[in-house]
Amino acid sequence: MFFGHAALAESVDLPWPLVDADFHNIDATQARLGQKLFYDKILSGNQNISCGTCHHHRFGGSDGLSLGIGEGGVGVGPMRLPGYGDSRIKKRVPRNASALWNIGAKEVKILFQDGRLSVSDEYENGFNSPAEEWLPDGLDTILAAQAILPMTAQFEMAGNPKENEVAGAAHDRIDAVWPIIAKRVRIIPEYGKLFVEAFDDVETADQVDITHIAKALGAFIGQEWRSHDSPFDAYLAGDETALDASQKRGLDLFYGKANCASCHSGPLLSDHKFYALALPPFGPGRTRRFDPYVRDVGRMGESDDLADAYRFKTPQLRNIALTGPYGHNGAYASLEDMVRHHLNPMQMRDEWKPEMAELPKAEWLAAIDFVVMSDKREMARQLSHLDIKPIKLDERDIEDLVAFLHGLTGATALKLPLGVPDNVPSGLPVDK
Repeated sequence: MFFGHAALAESVDLPWPLVDADFHNIDATQARLGQKLFYDKILSGNQNISCGTCHHHRFGGSDGLSLGIGEGGVGVGPMRLPGYGDSRIKKRVPRNASALWNIGAKEVKILFQDGRLSVSDEYENGFNSPAEEWLPDGLDTILAAQAILPMTAQFEMAGNPKENEVAGAAHDRIDAVWPIIAKRVRIIPEYGKLFVEAFDDVETADQVDITHIAKALGAFIGQEWRSHDSPFDAYLAGDETALDASQKRGLDLFYGKANCASCHSGPLLSDHKFYALALPPFGPGRTRRFDPYVRDVGRMGESDDLADAYRFKTPQLRNIALTGPYGHNGAYASLEDMVRHHLNPMQMRDEWKPEMAELPKAEWLAAIDFVVMSDKREMARQLSHLDIKPIKLDERDIEDLVAFLHGLTGATALKLPLGVPDNVPSGLPVDK
């Protein structure tokens, strides 16, 4: 372990600086292809939303909303509208759009806030995923595996039943979606040429399948959203002047009295485990098939283990200042409020108000947006699961902690290698 400045050297192990060897190798040609696919709406059922719509460069790889507006919405970021007429959204995306920073690191073996995708041999295809044994063979990283799952999700990219062939296929069996998407892509001459250039096993466009699309998307995400050039990273590498006085005090608190590093540990500032924080609940919830009411049980939805109820994955923290709102449902718009919730969850929950959520108005969804808060039994169940204890800090301490978190912003985080493409081979509009 590398030891930081003198005040911590005797008692705290700081993480080692991240280096390129900590990440999966990326093929640059595949990444350039993946950039186009990432922003191409041809991957969605109704061809009206791309991966980049909800994980946009302008919003730190997220969308600036508490709960996303997926298929049927119009626009991008906090100004995204829920649509109009018959094509308007039928439901908000149940969880906050997670940022993509550094998920291409080799240590990342589990993804999504409930961990429903993990590296595993359970289904003999390399992963435990919602697709189970129907996930395509040949996916080389968890990045590639995660990239194709939103294409099958009704409210994210697939669309509603009877609207398009992708949505219809998704309601038949999950793996019926991907051949449709792959054919759409490979019959576009420019894409066919790009895949032949990017993959040694593709000699003609008709050989392109969903695994090639997945690998290209994974390569782009892994390359584009790699970030370890923040002041904190420079400090870890030995530059004592990289953090200012307030940020150094915040670092002391983070690794000391505030106990942040008990979960936000290691070089990625995450232990990749799951915790119940008792965040204020709202939205449709990620309900299971047999849930009779709105709720989100977190990790338990994947594990079916009562011990996992209401627990969500510890997020990585680099560039956290760029990726609000915060929490699995985006309950807090400000980083300071999220810090305060960790320090005193019950008080912050009691003081939370619905207008604090970043939710574009959709009158037809108003009845469901906050209905869970009136369910006394569900609220009591959530409150009975809490993995963090109050910690008393003064106002300057909180300011210093927030300052340290801003010190996790990469020097090049707002100017990434490829960015948003000017256009895509399908000719469909690109969200700028």
